[in-house]
Amino acid sequence: MSFDEEMQAALETFVIESQELLQTMEDDLLSLEQQTDPSEAIAAIFRAAHTIKGSSGLFGLDHIVRFTHVVESVLDALRDGHLSVSTELVAILLPCRDHIALLVEALAEGQETEDAAQSQTGDALLRQLRPYLGEESAVAPVKATAPTNDPAQTGNWHISLRFGADSFRNGMDPLAFISYLGTLGSIVTLTTLTDALPDAADMNPETSYLGFEIDLQSDVGKEAIEGVFEFVREDSIIHILPPNSSIDSYIDLIRSLPEDEQRLGEILIHSGVLTRRELEAGLQQQGQPTPEGSPPQQIGSILVETQSVPQPLVDAALEKQKQAKESKARENQSIRVDAEKLDILIDLVGELVISCAAANLRAVQLKDSRLLETNAEIIGLVEEVRDSALKLRMVPIGSTFSRFQRVVRDVSADLGKDISLVITGGETEVDKSVIEHIGDPLMHLVRNSMDHGIEAAALRAERGKPAKGTLRLNAYHESGTIVIEVSDDGGGLNRDRILAKAIERGLVQPGITPSDKEIYALIFEPGFSTAEQVSNLSGRGVGMDVVNQNITALRGTIDIDSVPGEGTSLKIRLPLTLAIIDGFLISIGHSFFVIPQDRIIECLEMPSTCNNYDYMDLRGEVLPFIRLGALFKLDTHNDTAEDTTPRNREASKRENVVVVEYAGSKTGLVVDQLLGEFQTVIKPLGKLFNHVQGIGGSTILGSGEVALIIDVPVLVRHYSQREQAALRAVPQYACA
Repeated sequence: MSFDEEMQAALETFVIESQELLQTMEDDLLSLEQQTDPSEAIAAIFRAAHTIKGSSGLFGLDHIVRFTHVVESVLDALRDGHLSVSTELVAILLPCRDHIALLVEALAEGQETEDAAQSQTGDALLRQLRPYLGEESAVAPVKATAPTNDPAQTGNWHISLRFGADSFRNGMDPLAFISYLGTLGSIVTLTTLTDALPDAADMNPETSYLGFEIDLQSDVGKEAIEGVFEFVREDSIIHILPPNSSIDSYIDLIRSLPEDEQRLGEILIHSGVLTRRELEAGLQQQGQPTPEGSPPQQIGSILVETQSVPQPLVDAALEKQKQAKESKARENQSIRVDAEKLDILIDLVGELVISCAAANLRAVQLKDSRLLETNAEIIGLVEEVRDSALKLRMVPIGSTFSRFQRVVRDVSADLGKDISLVITGGETEVDKSVIEHIGDPLMHLVRNSMDHGIEAAALRAERGKPAKGTLRLNAYHESGTIVIEVSDDGGGLNRDRILAKAIERGLVQPGITPSDKEIYALIFEPGFSTAEQVSNLSGRGVGMDVVNQNITALRGTIDIDSVPGEGTSLKIRLPLTLAIIDGFLISIGHSFFVIPQDRIIECLEMPSTCNNYDYMDLRGEVLPFIRLGALFKLDTHNDTAEDTTPRNREASKRENVVVVEYAGSKTGLVVDQLLGEFQTVIKPLGKLFNHVQGIGGSTILGSGEVALIIDVPVLVRHYSQREQAALRAVPQYACA
């Protein structure tokens, strides 16, 4: 990899990590006012800003360093107690965080300097920040942070530098690193070492020969100093020794560590006198072969010899090690995986599922018991691989929920309302592909609840409610689906106004009184709105129909429950994954369909006495039918002389009923034959078939034939709407 490619890769990593830090920064800023002890959140915000600023300096991104430096200075004053948490301060820091995010996003698009508009915005934000700082601190060099458990330090760090000979060839300028080191504090002394300089005739202008001995006065931790030399440490010799005046403080810190520290290196790292890179280098040296018969050198001795840690601190750590009674559990490690690679893996698993189905069909046709047994084992393993692959794409929905903290804060301020957001079930996991598509619908529902649902403070007081409204986001798993609830404690939906508007628009015939659920569902009709005034947020009747379309496109449903004066709750039900599902294969004549297994309650044979009716008696309960053959205008096996199903079996003249559930109600789907469970790889139908109601996709059978996947909620809802008027006019009969 060339130098330019390495720098580009490093920049991409910087962008990704900065975006993660900025998200953490926003989450913690939004939570500051709700915390009784915000010190940990303040420290986390400070570390995020400091890390972004430090990394930006290494890449020469001076505009990010300049802006972030002032933000960091304000955060430093907040951390030291010179400033207190207030609504006004948070309201200023949030746009500053947004500006840093804008600069990082521009960098990702190839813009390495700020344009005039960005500079103007940044200067305006800095003018708002400077009143929180004295004139001197507003322009002083940045004061970086030490690790949370570092003691207060005085004196000077001593840094011994020997840059690699190829530093210039690798595009690294030693002077730039020393200059940036000065932003962490004051360089008290700097001695240049020339012992490696050759004669003038033998000098190469592209070779680095000089060494440096530096005394740095700063209260930063060792990790921060080492981070300055991140890009040259592999080829350079770097020793960082703490101030002598702080040795006693470090020893006290080591002695105060919890008793679960046992490894010497971990104790030194936690005390802040050793970095993980130095420990790894020492362990690597310890692992080198030793003369036969001689024991391996102790890690403490190696660290002292390499000038990584002074001897007194090693002695203190050894003493602490003897007192430890429990071993420290190693932290779990994770790796980044490109989402595209996961998508490819899921696609391959899907093809494997289809191939297994084809192999199983061939085994059935050959009636080879050994082949069937072997294939059953393979199918079991494929199911495990499928489940494991799908779990790789499962992510907690909490990260999506947390983004709405900022939305609620900003929108409630615009509306002049005091609204708090309560998040529960954030640990509930869902497929990443679902997460990517659910953000916009949730955004509209949240904003709609704040605008239309939650009343103004004066009206809430009249109704005996707290002045502060509450908006809730909740998620949980239920019957193989994820349920997302958006609820508020507002005034609820006005049933009569919705019905009157629907009659006015011709959506409901006069004289017909739909159920409450049917009335509430009318708000998802295109252009439907009961708002008396149009605001910047809502009132034009545009959006709720799009929400419904987006949820339906995800094979999901949305239900509304509302109590006048108490609030409204919207429940979104979505599949856990959009790639592979467990289905149940059925046939109608020569056509095949798959019903999602999580929708099926039971299967039973159609009573012969019900052939002329669309209802049956299911253990004392009236069960309505949907005859799929008639709905899709298909020939059933009763209408065909020949049966060419993919299995060797006798065609039954009697129909079967698959009982499915939707919105708490049961419906029977009348089919010809039940063909059993079927792992279903979902394939989209394409835009050409978007108008087809009740079909959510397709899949390929082992025989190579195509089966359509039935979208139960859409099918039932569409059939109910189509038959609603006729069903009300015809007497209902139930057969035994």
